[in-house]
Amino acid sequence: MGVSNKITAVLNFVGLLCSVPIIGAGIWLASKQDNECVELARWPVIILGVLILLVSLAGFVGAYWNRQGLLAAYLFCMAVLIVLLLIFLVFAFVVTRPDGSYPIPGRAYSEYRLYGFSSWLRHYVTDSDRWDHIRSCLTASDVCQKLGRDQPYLTADQYFQTHLSPLQSGCCKPPTVCGYGYVNPTMWINPSNPMADADCSAWSNDQSQLCYGCTSCKAGLLGNLRQEWRKANIALIVAAVALIWVYIIGCSAYKNAQTEELFRRYKEGFV
Repeated sequence: MGVSNKITAVLNFVGLLCSVPIIGAGIWLASKQDNECVELARWPVIILGVLILLVSLAGFVGAYWNRQGLLAAYLFCMAVLIVLLLIFLVFAFVVTRPDGSYPIPGRAYSEYRLYGFSSWLRHYVTDSDRWDHIRSCLTASDVCQKLGRDQPYLTADQYFQTHLSPLQSGCCKPPTVCGYGYVNPTMWINPSNPMADADCSAWSNDQSQLCYGCTSCKAGLLGNLRQEWRKANIALIVAAVALIWVYIIGCSAYKNAQTEELFRRYKEGFV
């Protein structure tokens, strides 16, 4: 095996490692309750990571056993996959850039406005048929129940100083503007301003209802998705930069390998 092929083999091994954070990001997204209900983006990320893994493996085999045709196919396929990864990253950045959160005085958590998020993400999640499924999924989960079970707040002040997730803030309590009185994390009474917001009348102390029918719940779900996507994007950006670096050096090594092969044949009298 020539020097260039050895370099290409090492680079493809690095490419194999680059697929790990991509697959890991997809699995991490799939493990989140909101993504499980929305079923958005998790499988494309995992599939893209697996394809990069397989293509890198093919490139490693082609370099190690000096299969120039396999190496050429590897370079073409990897270029396509890198472009797809970059397109996904740009798309994810654009649709998660708007932030619908706003602070609440005296509260450690934020609340969320539905129209503060990107129109694509908003329409995808709030489509009536899709939201019916998402709402049923959230209701069947313990996203709100475990808030009261795992964190038994003794006073309202302790609760108000808790950093709730966007999903918990939007779905597990009424909006602050409604003026409900705190009893426990999922029970609120005596609204002093019940008409301040349409969600005020949608709130229910029924543990199967809570604020799952509220606009604030939809906004909280989008807030959760936004946070998780942007965290996953960090791993994807690192992987994309590494893959581009590997690909550029791999192209150079492939050209050198062809030169080495021609020189070898020349010495053996084939040219």
